[in-house]
Amino acid sequence: MKLSGKKIAILATNGFEQSELEVPRDRLKEAGAAVEVVSPEAGTIRGWDKKDWGGTVKVDRALDDVKFGDYDALVLPGGQINPDLLRVDAKAIELVRAFFDAKKVVAAVCHAPWLLIEAGVIKGRKVTSYHSIKTDVINAGGKWENAAVVNDQGLITSRNPGDLDAFSAKIIEEVAEGLHKGRSAAA
Repeated sequence: MKLSGKKIAILATNGFEQSELEVPRDRLKEAGAAVEVVSPEAGTIRGWDKKDWGGTVKVDRALDDVKFGDYDALVLPGGQINPDLLRVDAKAIELVRAFFDAKKVVAAVCHAPWLLIEAGVIKGRKVTSYHSIKTDVINAGGKWENAAVVNDQGLITSRNPGDLDAFSAKIIEEVAEGLHKGRSAAA
């Protein structure tokens, strides 16, 4: 399988958009990757499914116990609640920055670019996001594009659940490619 031997973390907490965690998780597993859900919460976290609370997902590792060196990529699901809670969690932001600085794949969908903004890694990068945070992305120095998936040297972003097939495919492609040595840290 294309991602055999690769390990991917999905960072989420309560209020993640259900499909934005589950679709990439399932596609990455189908491609042969080991996938772990990482959260500041223990046990399970509950998703948001379009307009109401959704189902729960098992947390595999506590954020406190995670080292970025154990993974090949980081996936950040959106929803409004999930990234808003995580962007005020110093350990979550440190993890995002560590993956980026190590030139590993970082993939964010919907409102999750808020985490990229908070981590200071979006300036000068081509990115997309949910339309309601376009101004936030631009104000942080991101070069916002209206596209299903935008990839800037392994920094992958998508707009919404309708983009999840393209988002997942691009994550698989980029993780298979490996480290992005040409990517410099944010200015």
